[in-house]
Amino acid sequence: MSDWIHNLPVGWLALLVLGSTYLGTAAIYSVVMGLAVGERARVFKGVTPGLLPPLGIIFGLLVAFVAAQVWGDIDRANTAVNREASALRAVVLLSARFPGEGENRVRGLIRRHIQEVQAGEWPAMARQRATLTMIPAPLAEALQTTLTLATRDEGQVTAQREIVVSLENALDARRQRILLSQSEVNWVKWTALIIQAICTLTAIAMVHSDNRATARLAMGLFSTAVAVCIVLIAAHDRPFIGPISVRPVVLSHVQPESVVADTGP
Repeated sequence: MSDWIHNLPVGWLALLVLGSTYLGTAAIYSVVMGLAVGERARVFKGVTPGLLPPLGIIFGLLVAFVAAQVWGDIDRANTAVNREASALRAVVLLSARFPGEGENRVRGLIRRHIQEVQAGEWPAMARQRATLTMIPAPLAEALQTTLTLATRDEGQVTAQREIVVSLENALDARRQRILLSQSEVNWVKWTALIIQAICTLTAIAMVHSDNRATARLAMGLFSTAVAVCIVLIAAHDRPFIGPISVRPVVLSHVQPESVVADTGP
């Protein structure tokens, strides 16, 4: 699906999907009822109602199959962002073991990284244009700065080691969220889902071709269920775009308020 559809408010997305589904259902109804005359009417009535439950079950299984991917991507995206935030928070806290210039430098770089993520990386991930070739310069510089810090006691040695580990964790979590930003339900799955819905609606129309009121009611109910499933999947299709996407809020919570004043050695 295109970016503009994913960026629609959920209400407008629901209206768009419901309208498209009802139009498609009306087209199927018109075609089947138009053909249900003479010999074809007897053929259509020969379609057993027992066909409908298996078709409905297959549609439900396809929805569950696609939804499992969507929910998994959302969960992994949230986990990656939370992990990155936790790692950056650990760096900020541990940098206090190097008061003065070292702490100022590390905190300033973490602050810059979070600002760049919010201003640049997040919009790029929403458009699926973020790649692993985009090097987070502030984190790389923070890693280099940490490795050059002079240690005076065992506590600082331990803090330096933990800062390096936390920065590596933050980099790994960033890689995970960028990879997840490329995830979406591909056209094959969407096509399979829609074709299965069309087959089921067509079967409903054939089974009830001799009772048009019943056919309209049954098709209306099933098409509404189809639309609800599509809205639910489409609203969560890509983890970093849309009104209910994963946001960098947790990263902003760990951003240093300001650079610590130089307190000297």
